[in-house]
Amino acid sequence: QVQLVESGGGLVQAGGSLRLSCAASGRTFSSYFMAWFRQAPGKEREFVSAITRSGATTHYADVVKGRFTISRDNAKSTVYLQMNSLKPEETAVYYCAERLDCSGDYNYPRGYDAWGQGTQVTVSS
Repeated sequence: QVQLVESGGGLVQAGGSLRLSCAASGRTFSSYFMAWFRQAPGKEREFVSAITRSGATTHYADVVKGRFTISRDNAKSTVYLQMNSLKPEETAVYYCAERLDCSGDYNYPRGYDAWGQGTQVTVSS
């Protein structure tokens, strides 16, 4: 059974940092393209970052470029999201997601095969 479990969320002041983790189980992690999305109350789920199977290529939403870093450890079946200089408007539930098919748009929720339950990130002003 495929399972993605996020952790690392919490309450942080504006300008602070958090590191999210997403542990995968149930299949060959290195076969999957991984991504992070976030969803604030009343808003649609939006793309944050993605990483290819090997970790050689990463993608970021413009609003997080230079502040967030995605990485993965295939030996640990885990993908990470280091978030620095956090802003109050980035308060949201953060989700990791995986997809086997790497073709097509990676920055839309459709096309992803499985999702974690999410971890809450709250940035206070």
